[in-house]
Amino acid sequence: MIRGNYCYRTDIGKVRSTNEDETRIVINSSGNVLLIVADGMGGHNKGDYASFETVRIISEAFKDKKGFLTAHSAANWLKNISKLANSTIYNLQDQDVIYKGMGTTLSMALIFKNKLITLNCGDSRIYSKKSHKLEQLSEDQTYVNFLVKSGQISQEEALIHPERHVLTNAVGIFPSLSADIKIIDYNNETLLLCTDGLYNNIRDKDILNILEMNIATSEKVQSLISLANFNGGTDNISVALWETLDD
Repeated sequence: MIRGNYCYRTDIGKVRSTNEDETRIVINSSGNVLLIVADGMGGHNKGDYASFETVRIISEAFKDKKGFLTAHSAANWLKNISKLANSTIYNLQDQDVIYKGMGTTLSMALIFKNKLITLNCGDSRIYSKKSHKLEQLSEDQTYVNFLVKSGQISQEEALIHPERHVLTNAVGIFPSLSADIKIIDYNNETLLLCTDGLYNNIRDKDILNILEMNIATSEKVQSLISLANFNGGTDNISVALWETLDD
């Protein structure tokens, strides 16, 4: 069973009137670890509900899941439970005009033995840290990232593009869900999941500097949130941080 220190926290930021983010870290009875972040959209009583309900459905199902036989079965479970959450959110916004336009990003990282299974839908991010390097494991599903990948704009232009917040994918906006799922080797790297309220307000090198500090995991999470707020707090901020303990 993997052992680690972990902390997850969400903050309203300095500009928004409501918090539409949700985050959680869950450990099941087999010792598998699941990190989740979600960034809701659609306004008050919609975005916050979409993110909360998505995280609730997934985390409760994970608590009840006694384990997985293989990494591929774990990946299939992530895919199926995210599709269930998608159907729940889509059907509600499709049937009730109050919730019209509701949706949420969803990023998850599941530690299963020596494998890491990631799922991403939207522009929340999954990072790993090892050997003094921060690596983004997820790929932003945004219109601007599409422009960068297709060579129409540069990375520098993407940072100030007026449509940089436009998503090309999210939970609850389409009848079926297409998420990016990966299975990679896991060698006890530190894992950081966050919403765009963090990475849009802190440079990667500053995130790395905080993660490298000799302080408690909870203090690192609070330091990340405090710095994002100090730099403007332009959106809700959510952070889920896992640090494996050496035996």
